[in-house]
Amino acid sequence: MIYESHDAAATVSRPRLLPWSNLEGNPCYLITGATGTGHLSRIADNVETVQLDMADDLLDHAADLLGDDKATAPQLRFLAARLTESLRDVHRIARSRGDRLSVPDDYEVRGEDPGT
Repeated sequence: MIYESHDAAATVSRPRLLPWSNLEGNPCYLITGATGTGHLSRIADNVETVQLDMADDLLDHAADLLGDDKATAPQLRFLAARLTESLRDVHRIARSRGDRLSVPDDYEVRGEDPGT
C-alpha cells in the first residue's frame, strides 16, 4: 500500500517504509515531499518512537526473566515471541531510516574533491 502526499510544492523523495503493515501483512510506503515533515510522516515518527520504547522495555523485562531461575518454559516462549515481534519492528525502522539516508558519491567516500 502506498500513501501519497498531496503537497504540490514539495519535491518528491524516495518512498518511506512505514512502521506498520497492511491487513495482508505487506509493507506500506509513503511518498512525501523532500522534507518528510507532513502529517502522516509525523504519525509514522511517533509510532516508531513507541515501538523503540517498547523494545527497550522488553529488553529490560527479558534480562529480569532470564535472570530468574524459576522462569517457566511457557514464560520463556512468550518472551521469545514478544522479542521476535519487537525485533521485526526495530528491523523495519532501521531499514526505513537507512533507506532515507543520503548515499555519498564515490569521491566523497574516498575524501576527494569533485572539482579536481
